[in-house]
Amino acid sequence: MDKDPRLQLRVFDLNCWAIRYLSKFRQERIELIGDVLNQEGFDLALLQEVWSERDYWELKKKLCARYPSSHYFKSGVIGSGLCIFSRHQILDTFLYQYSVNGYPYMFQHGDWFGGKSVGLVVLKIEGIVFNIYVTHLHAEYCREKDAYLPHRVVQAWELAQFLQHTSKGADVVVLGGDLNMHPEDVGIRLLRGWAGLRDSFIAAEKVEGCHDGSTLVPANCFTSKKELQCYPQGIRIDYILYKGLAQYEVKCSSHATTTGTAPNKDIPYSDHEAVIATLSVDKRKLDKGLNYPTAEPVLVDILNEARMEVRVGLHSAERQQHSCGRMAVLALLLLLMQGAMGLSSIFGEALQQPFPKFSFSLLGLLAVLVLLISAVLYLFHTIEVKMLQGTEEQMRVGLQTLQDKLRSG
Repeated sequence: MDKDPRLQLRVFDLNCWAIRYLSKFRQERIELIGDVLNQEGFDLALLQEVWSERDYWELKKKLCARYPSSHYFKSGVIGSGLCIFSRHQILDTFLYQYSVNGYPYMFQHGDWFGGKSVGLVVLKIEGIVFNIYVTHLHAEYCREKDAYLPHRVVQAWELAQFLQHTSKGADVVVLGGDLNMHPEDVGIRLLRGWAGLRDSFIAAEKVEGCHDGSTLVPANCFTSKKELQCYPQGIRIDYILYKGLAQYEVKCSSHATTTGTAPNKDIPYSDHEAVIATLSVDKRKLDKGLNYPTAEPVLVDILNEARMEVRVGLHSAERQQHSCGRMAVLALLLLLMQGAMGLSSIFGEALQQPFPKFSFSLLGLLAVLVLLISAVLYLFHTIEVKMLQGTEEQMRVGLQTLQDKLRSG
């Protein structure tokens, strides 16, 4: 029999939930993740939320025989948490940090401190150039009142644009990560439509694991049951997406998820289930360029919907910017009044009983703190407004281009 000319790539994707001092059984689970990667011998492991570099180095040490090439992406205050382990040599790396990523004063969420990003590594396997991307988008903390939806839509748009502009020299594109979006959300539809990516769960010839490919499931002991109250079967927010470019075609022969605890253990690998996809790469019969989005009416609708969400976020950011500006002006006026009162108490003869020094100092300190905080937040929201305006303008240009293509037939 002739040898199958197709190249097969087995990809493992997991949000590891490895937050030092906070994640339960973190070290034990990192050990388990290293064990399964060694045993299964995947071609690629795309990991998120490896927040500690020490954990990365532990994994690197353990996996060096099977995965001789790896990279840890650094960004933000505490790091991006992204890393890639590869059985094949990594030729190049790049990191892009999203322009908007939540708010620094939302300490309880912490996404801003992580510097959410997309990491890229370039591989060459049997003469085929692979662009491999790993990412983690802003979390969704409340689906009914999602204050971060505009930021996540902007991140999805920037991710799609980043893929488009960095993959022109590649033959195959693979993206894995925790996208924090349901399959029907506008950000996922934008990635599939604008970037031309295929979803391994939808396209797979064989599917195994959790119902509907869910990666947050009630059976997982670490998953928040409150978060899944409306989704008794679980939700799918972790993805492996892919596409072939130019002369190569990519198919997904199998898609699987883990289903709870690790083998012979009473704990799972993470609060997320891992996604495992087997991709087959073959030469196209017809040479067809697929590097640009096709002009379809449905894509126009998706882009319009995404643009509307960005506008909602822009109006919110402008309101916060104006509120902080007004607060800063009021604090400055209070300081000027205190300065005038201080001068009057020193030089004025009419004031027999000067303002109490302690209360005067306390009020002055409060005014200074309010002024500083308001000024910093004003600058932050000014940057946010600029970023959202820029994204909205990019979408407008893209929309105009699509409409022109549709009109020209």
